[in-house]
Amino acid sequence: MIDDHFIHTSPDDPLIEPVLDGLFAEYRQRYGDYFAAQAEEVEPLGLYAPPEGAFIVLLRHETPIAMGAFKRYDAHTAELKRIWTHRSMRRQGLAQKVLAELERLARLQGYQQAFLTTGFRQPEAVRLYLSHGYQPQFDTSVDAERYSLPPYDGRLPFTKALYLPSALKQSA
Repeated sequence: MIDDHFIHTSPDDPLIEPVLDGLFAEYRQRYGDYFAAQAEEVEPLGLYAPPEGAFIVLLRHETPIAMGAFKRYDAHTAELKRIWTHRSMRRQGLAQKVLAELERLARLQGYQQAFLTTGFRQPEAVRLYLSHGYQPQFDTSVDAERYSLPPYDGRLPFTKALYLPSALKQSA
C-alpha cells in the first residue's frame, strides 16, 4: 500500500533540502545560466505561510517525493511556485495531486484565481497546466523557444479561476 500524504512546511525545512536541490539542478540542466540574470531576489520565507501562502511536500513513507507552494500575487490571486516531482517518481500523477492540493488550499485562503509561470523548456509542465484548465497567456501555437528571445523573458504565464460562478454552482 502506498503511504502518500502532504505536510505543510517551509522552504528552509532540512527535510526537503534534497527535493529543492533536485529542482534547481533540473533548472540548471534545462536552462544553463539563462535565468541567472533574472535571478529572483531572496524572498522572506513567510510569503509561503498561511494566511497568504502555503508550502507543501508530498511524502511517501516519510520521504519527500513532490512539492509545490503558493504566495499572494494580489488580493484575489495566488501565485503557484515550485511545483516539482522527483525524477524517479514521475508519470504517477503526483504533480496533479500537488496542483489539486495547492488549488484547494488557495480556495480555503480566499483566493479566486491562480497565476503561475513555467519555463519555455518545460513542455510537460505546459501540458499539465493546459490539461487542468489553466489558460495560457501566450500563443501555444508557436515554438516555446521563441519566448526565450527579446522582448520575452523565458517565462510562460498561465491563469485559472479557482471558483465556479454562482450560476454554474447552482446547476452543478
